[in-house]
Amino acid sequence: MVLSEIEGGVFLNRLPPATVLQIQTQHHCYTAITTSGRSVLISGHPKYCPEPLLVAIHGSTWGGSMLKCGFVGRGMHLEFAHPQYQTPIITSLIQEIRECPQARHALPATRLSLRRKLTTRVRGWVPQAVSRGSRGALAAFLFTT
Repeated sequence: MVLSEIEGGVFLNRLPPATVLQIQTQHHCYTAITTSGRSVLISGHPKYCPEPLLVAIHGSTWGGSMLKCGFVGRGMHLEFAHPQYQTPIITSLIQEIRECPQARHALPATRLSLRRKLTTRVRGWVPQAVSRGSRGALAAFLFTT
């Protein structure tokens, strides 16, 4: 068994769309809403994502060059592609990861405001780890009830 699986974590591609994760790092508490594959709406950092922002999660790392792709792991650093930065954003160590099932029910109320914020961003930028077909999945997620 791999150390990251013993410590705890989750592969994003195994989660259904609209899964809400709370990711507590040493310095910030992030909220990530899965859309498809490795794409998430992430918020929780005052500079990089103060409001929900569509990003591609590369995976998790222990701080070196080895990356566990598509994985969010406790005791590791989360790495994601930000649309306004050329280099990936790497968080401080992840201390806890929690799924928030009650938050899934609240999502339909927030979709309208998220749709307004994200539609322009999605049309103007497609993360490398997200195929063009995933934009349609995001649109379907935002525009359905």
